Amino acid sequence: MGRMRVLVAEDHQVLARAIATGLRRQSIAVDVAASGDEAERMCLLTDYDVLVLDRDLPVMTGDEVCRKLRELVDPPRILMLTSAGSLEDKVYGLERLGADDYLAKPFDFAELVARIRTLGRRVPKAPADVLRHAGLTLDRTRREVTVRGRAVELTPKEFAVLRRLMEAGGDAVPHDELVRTVWDEHLDPRTSAVRATISRLRGKLGDPHLILADAGHGYRLCG
Repeated sequence: MGRMRVLVAEDHQVLARAIATGLRRQSIAVDVAASGDEAERMCLLTDYDVLVLDRDLPVMTGDEVCRKLRELVDPPRILMLTSAGSLEDKVYGLERLGADDYLAKPFDFAELVARIRTLGRRVPKAPADVLRHAGLTLDRTRREVTVRGRAVELTPKEFAVLRRLMEAGGDAVPHDELVRTVWDEHLDPRTSAVRATISRLRGKLGDPHLILADAGHGYRLCG
């Protein structure tokens, strides 16, 4: 399993920066959102393991964000932060909003890290039918691909290569693995088939830099 990735949605800049810095020191990858609408948008574009979500966010409240994300096929684990720490607030956050955990402010940073790690260690979520990465959406069931809402027609091999790259979530997929999983074991690994398919994909997706050749490792998605 790769490094855990967390989104911190907190409009208090000093607190958000402190949380992010502390988590990075724990070898956790962190992004920060300062408003509810930004947090929702980032979660639609990136597959976060855990969302640390303040309830009192501007533009869209944390409660609204939580409700909207729960409609996704594969939402992140949600740890709600709030200044209201009563039992009623906790029950509301966990049962009515669908949060996975609830932490009242002020909190001890060590406890925050422990709760995040616990959420990240929970039973892995079933693979989502819909994969998302940097504006790309791939529906594995319907075999449909869109780029920022624009439908893209792909051949079966192009679709299979893109699906494997998106399943890797930005990690490099070895050339030999693409040959083995998309074509078959009898295909000469020195063939240019993978390189040609990647080239066509870049053209159809409209961004030659979206799929990078990772020297010695294979190919990976960037963004």
